[in-house]
This record gives sequence, structure tokens and C-alpha cells, in this order.
Amino acid sequence: MLQQIGTQPSYFLPSSRYYNIPVVSLTTNLGEIIPYMKRRFVPQADSFATLQLYMVKQSDRLDNIAYQFIGDPEKFWQICDANNELNPGQITEQPGNTIRITLPQGIPGTNA
Repeated sequence: MLQQIGTQPSYFLPSSRYYNIPVVSLTTNLGEIIPYMKRRFVPQADSFATLQLYMVKQSDRLDNIAYQFIGDPEKFWQICDANNELNPGQITEQPGNTIRITLPQGIPGTNA
């Protein structure tokens, strides 16, 4: 029904980094249709407004940090995006590392 009104359904929950990323398809020479997701471009870290800086502690886990500051452990990827990190494990690997806790992309604020 959504396709009839021109709206594509999302295959991911709103908390996912892939929410609203379109699924498109490729047709091979043999006529096989292969669906795939369009590429997600990671936003520039300086496009996020910093709320605060957080110093990583020895026992920290990124999902717990996301829950503490964002309210949803599945949104750990927002912290990765805001810190130019593609590998989530790198964020908490080094105790003493300072990470930015930011507003979601597109929410204006003052960068610290």
C-alpha cells in the first residue's frame, strides 16, 4: 500500500543508521534482480553540535555510553559518526580517550 502512494517502506527501525536508506535493485544480464541498499554516507563530524565531551573509562562500553547520553543503546552509531570513527570498538578501546557527545545530525546548536 505504501508503494501505491509513492512511499517506500523502511526495512530498518528508526534507531538504525540505515533507516530511510533506499533499497534499489540491479538487473543482471540474465534478468536476475538483485536488491541492495544505497550507500550511507557518514556525515562530517563538524556538522554535529557538541553537547559535551566525555572521557572514556576502563570498563566503558559504547552501547552503555549511548544509553547514558542518548537514551538508546542501539544509537551507538551516532557517537561513532560524531567522532569520525567507522569502527565502534575504537571509541572505547583506549581509556582516557575523549569523545564528543553531540546532538543528532541536523539539530542546530553551538559547537564546543
